[in-house]
Amino acid sequence: MDLAHRITRLPRPYEPDLGAEARAACPEAEGDLARLIEGAAGCSPYLSTLVQKECAWLPALFADPEAAVAAEMARVAEVAPDQLGAELRRAKRRVALAVALCDLAGVWPLEEVTGTLTRFADHAAGLALRAGLAEQIRRGRLPGQGEDDLAAGCGAVALAMGKMGAFELNYSSDIDLICLFDETRYPEDAVQEARAGLVRAVRRMTALLAEQTAEGYVFRTDLRLRPDPSVTPVILSMGVAESYYESLGRTWERAAYVKARPAAGDVQAGARFLEALRPFVWRKHLDFAAIEDAHAMRLAIREHKGLAGPITLPGHDMKLGRGGIREIEFFTQTRQIIAGGRDPELRVRGTVEGLGVLARKGWVPEAAAETLADHYRAHREVEHRVQMLRDQQTHDLPRTEEGFARLAAFMDRDEAELRRDLHDRLTEVHELTEGFFAPDAARPAAPVPELDTSITERWRTYPALRSGRAVAIFERLKPDILARLARTAHPQEALAAFDGFLAGLPAGVQLFALFEANPQLVDLIVDIAGTAPALARYLARHSGVFDAVIAGDFFEPVPGVAALTEALQRELAEAEDYERKLDTARRWAKEVHFRIGVHLLRGRIGCTEAGAQYADLAEASLRALWPEVVAEFAQKHGAPPGRGAVVLGMGSLGARRMTPVSDLDLIVIYDPAGAEGSEGRRPLSARAYYARLTQALVTAMSAQTAEGQLYDVDMRLRPSGRQGPVATSLASFESYHRDEAWVWEHLALTRARAVAGEADLAADVEAVRRGVLGRKPRGTVLREAAAMRARVRAAKSPEGPWDAKLGPGRLQDVDLVAQTGALLAAEASQNAADGLAAAAQVGLIDAEGHAALAGAARLLWQVQLASKLLSEGPLDEDRIGEGGGAFLARLTGIEGPAALRARLDEVTARAARTIDAALPEAEEREA
Repeated sequence: MDLAHRITRLPRPYEPDLGAEARAACPEAEGDLARLIEGAAGCSPYLSTLVQKECAWLPALFADPEAAVAAEMARVAEVAPDQLGAELRRAKRRVALAVALCDLAGVWPLEEVTGTLTRFADHAAGLALRAGLAEQIRRGRLPGQGEDDLAAGCGAVALAMGKMGAFELNYSSDIDLICLFDETRYPEDAVQEARAGLVRAVRRMTALLAEQTAEGYVFRTDLRLRPDPSVTPVILSMGVAESYYESLGRTWERAAYVKARPAAGDVQAGARFLEALRPFVWRKHLDFAAIEDAHAMRLAIREHKGLAGPITLPGHDMKLGRGGIREIEFFTQTRQIIAGGRDPELRVRGTVEGLGVLARKGWVPEAAAETLADHYRAHREVEHRVQMLRDQQTHDLPRTEEGFARLAAFMDRDEAELRRDLHDRLTEVHELTEGFFAPDAARPAAPVPELDTSITERWRTYPALRSGRAVAIFERLKPDILARLARTAHPQEALAAFDGFLAGLPAGVQLFALFEANPQLVDLIVDIAGTAPALARYLARHSGVFDAVIAGDFFEPVPGVAALTEALQRELAEAEDYERKLDTARRWAKEVHFRIGVHLLRGRIGCTEAGAQYADLAEASLRALWPEVVAEFAQKHGAPPGRGAVVLGMGSLGARRMTPVSDLDLIVIYDPAGAEGSEGRRPLSARAYYARLTQALVTAMSAQTAEGQLYDVDMRLRPSGRQGPVATSLASFESYHRDEAWVWEHLALTRARAVAGEADLAADVEAVRRGVLGRKPRGTVLREAAAMRARVRAAKSPEGPWDAKLGPGRLQDVDLVAQTGALLAAEASQNAADGLAAAAQVGLIDAEGHAALAGAARLLWQVQLASKLLSEGPLDEDRIGEGGGAFLARLTGIEGPAALRARLDEVTARAARTIDAALPEAEEREA
């Protein structure tokens, strides 16, 4: 259905004489065009005025609305400077008429209506700013700038904020602008002079847009969103603005920048400024404290505008009142602010678009997002109709019966049905958003159970509760937390563990706000505190890892090393510099580390999967960081000479069986391929280059940054140990292991595998490794392995009966047999189980011995992994509590510490006898 036909069907329930006036103003109108004019003018005084003034333009609009608007915008761009003000006002009338008719006739959806108004606002602001700048250039007040610089705005940009920034302008919207200039465009000694000229240009722009003339105005223009508007000029340098936001910026200003975009002038400089401001707007951690700030803003607006009462339709403010447009916008923007620092996809400007992304990413239930989007569109339609009826900037529903009847007729709705619909929509918006901003008011308070008050009374002395804001949030949480603790199997034990968690928190506002918005997290911390106090203490030091829990996929299976590497690479690509990349890697790794621990604690994975996932996490960290380390090092010393380097993971990393606290045993091997050195600004010899590059890698992995440490790194398994160079050439690596290496070094090599670096070099290193395995004589290997076992037993004693690693028949002992078997059989697999199978294959152990060692390794690994998760020191059955004991029983399938210890003694004794037979000490062997 075309525009003309739709317009002729519009309801015209009042003031038909306006249609007659309109026809009189356009005597050439006949047929469909006449009916169009009469239909439009008969709807509202607003449209009547537009039709009477611009009826000669209607045939073009009638033929093709989009083309007519585009032609009008092109026309006004060509007018003489002295005619710009008048012609902008004329163009605004025409665009407004086109938008109104297409809106009323249903030809354009809401997004096209508001988008067209906004595009014209951008165009008008750009022309007005250009005119102001051109005048200052002619007067010589912009040093170094000429006519050719106007296209780039002479370094000045108008940032569109609010509805203009989001392409959501309504018929009577002000336009909110922040004007800035790039001071680096001007000589340092001319910046003040340039600023004075730019201030005049912006004032001229504002006058062209907002000054009331006989032709009306283009847009009311508000520049007060800039920093400290009462004391700052109308345009600021970008450096000054950035410093302000970094040091003094407030939550409402962060929210305002969610919708900001460069609209006029030097849009490239504006884009650079917004990118520089990204850390201010989009925080690296989930920012649930923003909910309280936004709620306080909502309450302040209600108080200031006198809108705190219940929903009653007469005079209700569709924008700021309860259940209104602003409620939906606040809900959407606050959710975006909370998580947008972690997820760039949430950084969209439009309200409906934002709701859609939030639903798709799991931050808002899909049904709630669809409901709010539908209500938003309906609210905006009512807002537009009210503004057309009154021809003024208003958002209030009619106060009289007659006014409501006119609104219903204008919308072609039954009045009673419209009233019901409005009330239902406002109420539903209020209920959906109020529960988010004030959850304590939306749910009944939990009863406070009887728990140890000597513990709870000291909570106010903890660092996390030293601020009034933290106390206020925690007091709202406290009854619910205590109720959840009381529902655990062992309330006092859980309370004591939660107390340890709370005592270790350095600050509380962000975390308490996160708990308030996500009550399920309280259950998780109670579960962790009651089961694994060591993990709870880890959480107290690294509470930012809770971000990952509500990020959508926390309880999904942890992906493999390739997907983890890709995920970290995406994160690193977002970081601005090398130091931030190191912090990003640490933050990301902590979250995945925590995720693996919780999955093990909740029984989603077993010990074998957990060990492999901890190793995959370490490997992904190395894979993603190694290129960053190389790139940073190359900036000073040039690209790696020759074929580059490869990082070998040894020990538990090589075997893909790590615990939560494992360090990394690494070797770096390089191949200069004949190159003598690098060719950078400060060239190095190949040997020095790779030695220092290796040290840079160790620093990247192990240095303490603002986000802590990634991993401890141990390089002692390299050729010649501490005496050898930290990086080894491929040729030296091959000759050393062929001619000089000790048996223990070949045993270590059974676990070696490439985890980062050049793929073709990694294949060559693996070929060398496989060529080395099996070269040592059997007798030599067995003799040295037995001697090595004796030395370890003499040097290291078990840390109590629960030590799963040290002692006869324990993990280190069993691993020695597996490595010995792999070395004798030239078994390429780094897996410990494959090593035991190889030991049986070469006759080092028999089938019964293999079963004994495999069974012992399985149980010992379960105890080892549990102990590292439950305790920061040796496992103590008296200190892990009943929750920890239950976790240990679930992992091992053995109920009760006494039964488990008896089983450990049994399997390790059998394993020890098997190993004694396989690797007898020297005296026994000689006998």
